[in-house]
Amino acid sequence: MKPIRSLLFVPGNREGWIDKCPASGADAVILDLEDSVPQPEKEGARDLVARKIPGLVTAGQRTYVRINRSQHLFSFEDLLAVVLPGLEGIVLPMPNGPEDCELASSLIAEAEFRNGVTAGSVGIIVALETPRSLQLAYECAQVERVTALIGASAKNADLARAMGFEWSADSFESVYLKSRTVMAARAAGKQPIGGIWQQVHDLEGLRAYATLNRRLGMSGETILHPGNAAVVNEIFTPSAADVEYYEGMIAAHAAAAAQGRASVMYRGEHIDNAHVATARDIVSLAHSFESGVK
Repeated sequence: MKPIRSLLFVPGNREGWIDKCPASGADAVILDLEDSVPQPEKEGARDLVARKIPGLVTAGQRTYVRINRSQHLFSFEDLLAVVLPGLEGIVLPMPNGPEDCELASSLIAEAEFRNGVTAGSVGIIVALETPRSLQLAYECAQVERVTALIGASAKNADLARAMGFEWSADSFESVYLKSRTVMAARAAGKQPIGGIWQQVHDLEGLRAYATLNRRLGMSGETILHPGNAAVVNEIFTPSAADVEYYEGMIAAHAAAAAQGRASVMYRGEHIDNAHVATARDIVSLAHSFESGVK
């Protein structure tokens, strides 16, 4: 699956906001039925989101839904309503560990069956919002239907409260947690996604925050405002200067290989096959975003 650079939360009870999703610039959207919807509006939001999914899919918008959960179970009513053809995935809130991911996968499979959706087509993004889910992040990522882990450290949110850390803009207190997310996701061949920058109008703060997540190995960022999508997409897309540098590296190595050498000096650095493999990955990623294919 193509990486998600920007993953935009949209309240599931805001019809006008949902209709604007395809113009948001975000790679994917999460129609939220959980925290951003008041309890009295849960049922109406569920119906609204179910009605809107086909149109978003037709418009080419990659679409996820964050469902509700009770003390012991994820909402099967939510799943029956929103597991529809073209839905890319479900976002799991507050999982306690891999057993919750397996349970959700089984519930999604049943919803796929009942709704005539291709078996296994709806993925799961796991939001690591509890200490136990972070401790067992790799086991969560190994669940077959899981496509990504979210290692978010939002200010004063669920994980911060559960872990007891004090938020800072430089993320000092959460770097280890983010690195655990990256390691677990990469080890399982899944995407690690960061976030969330709550000061949505502070774009320079967002740039610094998302840049750190990219440096730590995240492939994208959850966002709360469409105005943040362009900044995040830029940060998680290799720049034109990056592409030029790495294409030059590939060419220099190819010239050396033609002379029977496995390594070469390139712009003052010693490079070999390992560096060129990284260069090819970066160039390929950049070109995938240029193509516009989601």
